[in-house]
Parts: sequence; C-alpha cells; structure tokens
Amino acid sequence: MRFSRVFIQAVLIILSAGCQPPDGPKKFTIVCTTGIINDAVHQIFGDMATVESIMGTGVDPHLYKASHGDINKLSNADIVIHNGLHLEGKMSDLLHKLSETKNVFAMSDGADVKNFRKLDASGTLYDPHIWFDVPLWRQCVGHIGRQIIDKLPKGKDQAEIKLLKYLSDLDSLDHWVRNEMIRIPPEKRVLITSHDAFEYFGKAYGIKVKGLQGISTLSEFGLRDVTELVDFVIENNVKTLFIETSVSPRSIESVINGCHSKNFEVKIGGSLFSDALGSEGTTEGTYVGMIKHNVNLMTKGWQ
Repeated sequence: MRFSRVFIQAVLIILSAGCQPPDGPKKFTIVCTTGIINDAVHQIFGDMATVESIMGTGVDPHLYKASHGDINKLSNADIVIHNGLHLEGKMSDLLHKLSETKNVFAMSDGADVKNFRKLDASGTLYDPHIWFDVPLWRQCVGHIGRQIIDKLPKGKDQAEIKLLKYLSDLDSLDHWVRNEMIRIPPEKRVLITSHDAFEYFGKAYGIKVKGLQGISTLSEFGLRDVTELVDFVIENNVKTLFIETSVSPRSIESVINGCHSKNFEVKIGGSLFSDALGSEGTTEGTYVGMIKHNVNLMTKGWQ
C-alpha cells in the first residue's frame, strides 16, 4: 500500500518537532535511495559529507517501501538523491512531499529525455535503468555532482577535483566495456535475464537483450512469457542464461526447465547485479566493480 499524503505529512511534522539535531555542528548529510547512487555520491563527497543509502545490498528498488527509520533519515538530510523515472515507485509520494521543504534531486534530471528508452506510445513513461549506459550515467553523475557542490557549505574546490576524477574513471570504464565486447562475435552477444533491466546496456554496447519480466519486478510472468522466451533461446542457440542478485531465480529456472523439456541444453552463467550493488567492502560493492563483474560473467558465458 502506498503512503498517503496525510500519513507522510504527519510523520514529517513529528520528526521535525521531535528529532532536532543535538548541540554542536552537524556534518552535511546526503541521503541516497539506492546503493548505486550512493556509491557515485560517496566516491565524490565521502570525505566532506555523511553519505547514506536507505536501500542495501540485494534490495529491489521497484518493490521497496520506506520504513519509519528511512523517513527519519530522509527528513534530516541536507540533500536527498533519487534515481527518478519511477524507479522508486512506492516512494514517489514521499519524495514529492520532501521536495517541498528540502533539496531533492533526481539523477535522471542530468540527461536529455531523448536519451531515455520510451515504454509507451505517449512518451511519458521511461525505462529507469539508466546506469547501465555508462556514458549516460556519467552525464547524470556530472549533473548531480554540481548540484551538490552548489549546496556544500565548504570544500567546493576539493569536491570539484574529485568529481572530475570520478568522471574520468567512468570514461575509462566505458572504454574497457567496449573493448571487452569487441572480443565477442555479435551473434553471440545475446543476454537473457530475469527482468528487463539491461536494455540501456544492450543499446550502448551492441547486445541483444531479452528479459522474462517487464521493466519492473512488480510485473508477473506467465506460461506464455516462458514459452516465448524458451522458443527465442532455442531459435537463437543461446547456451547461457543469467539470473539477477536482486530478483528471485525462479523465473529463469522456469525457462531453463522449458528448454530442457525440448532437449535443448542451457546453463546459468552466474548472477548479474541489476538494481543493486554487491556487499559493502567488495569490488562488486562499487558501481565500477559491479559493471566489470557483469561484463566478465557475460563474456565468459558467451565464449
């Protein structure tokens, strides 16, 4: 059930009255919705601000409902950063209400709408998985970085240097992905996953992408969806399918069983990170490490 406006208003009033910061200077605080956003912001601003994420490892943002603790964090933040494009669908009302009284920025505001993948004929709904196109994500990071720098009470010059360094790291990542994909023949670059999260990645790097579920994991898959994907796998001689760390493997397992019932051998090539990063402190716990992990699994599975 979505938060009602009355409930959100009541909670924010209570928090503003009863959760005043203690005496003494409070460190500038930036709260991000997802770990993917949190990593980008932390890479740039971690030395000069407290950077927190409300969604942890393996959390599906499509399904996430903010807790009272999350509302506390968001209401006490100096800046709130979310993805936009309805990725955090169940938090839309809360984010809108917060934007009336504090700095709430969307990563997606950093890119031209023409670069977003349309989901309907009217052009009002877009695929939110923009981080899988590294140059597009770079635009969003650059935009949000300068929005934050503008609001920083101090350390602006240091933050600008770190922003430029991180943007350079993203350029290097994009170059690396392209070189890795060149090694795989185009006809083998077919990515089958649990839900439709990798279309930006496919368009950016020349990969044919198929997901069993829709853009959001809220959508259900049925027997017809499984049958159609099984036929596609067999017709395209796809030998490796992938599961996702934030989505139940049940969907892909049903496709594998369908292939086996038709005497077509197919295997799982590993777990891709889609809507969430890996555990904190691991290579996959960073955006750059997550992308490299995914690419390494794909290229190994396609060889």
